[in-house]
Amino acid sequence: MTVIRETLLAPQPAPPDIARSWSAARITGHALMTFWVTAGVFLVWWLVGAWDIAFVERYLPRYLNGLRITLTLVGISIVLGAALSLPLAFMRMSTNRALSGFAYGYVYFFRGTPLIAQLFLIYYGFGSFRAELEAVGLWWFFRDAWNCALFAFTLNTAAYQAEILRGAIESVKKGQWEAGDALGLTRLQTFRKIILPQAMIVALRPYGNEIILMIKGSAIVAIVTVFDLMGETRRAFSRTFDFQTYLWAAVFYLVIVETLRIVLDRIERRLTRHLLR
Repeated sequence: MTVIRETLLAPQPAPPDIARSWSAARITGHALMTFWVTAGVFLVWWLVGAWDIAFVERYLPRYLNGLRITLTLVGISIVLGAALSLPLAFMRMSTNRALSGFAYGYVYFFRGTPLIAQLFLIYYGFGSFRAELEAVGLWWFFRDAWNCALFAFTLNTAAYQAEILRGAIESVKKGQWEAGDALGLTRLQTFRKIILPQAMIVALRPYGNEIILMIKGSAIVAIVTVFDLMGETRRAFSRTFDFQTYLWAAVFYLVIVETLRIVLDRIERRLTRHLLR
């Protein structure tokens, strides 16, 4: 007992100053941060020095029009994909093997193949069936590149959103369903008023990531003659052969993504403020 007391009363060595210790990871982090800050400052300095008012006056309206097309395409496809993802998510969770098998195959295909391949299959593949599509009155839709891009993006994002929604719903404890039954709520009322609000908090961040990925992935539509932001950038480069056209496009995409990230952060903080108390 005396030995234990002497050990406890003996002066202990001072803990290492963690704040001042320079580990390899910390040195690497500072080096990378310095590099990116320097690169950002250099990029801003170069863009200011290379500012060409004639280029801006000529191509800025086209950039803005391409930006409008990009946001419209992504926005509509996200909304339509969300509507399609709801039945897909329930089919994935269904005990009916036919329904769950169909939904699994759909999700497996659209998540397992590149978006550009899906776009080509729809744009070029459906074009091979022009006579059949004209017979059923659908050629007016599939002959337009923008409609094909919208169709491909909707099918693709629906697969991802279905998995996000399914995972979020299954993350809610089953006791919440039992609580709804105890309150005399129907299954639909329980889902709408209890399960879905909790699931959407879990799904908010993955949904935000999906929107960001769709915005960046939308650049591929320029290949099929849709003049979105990247399409207008390619057209500007083909006429000027100035690579800063792509730098300006990158700035536009960066601003869009960063704005979306800030909005999602604020929405998440507002929805989860009761969890921080």
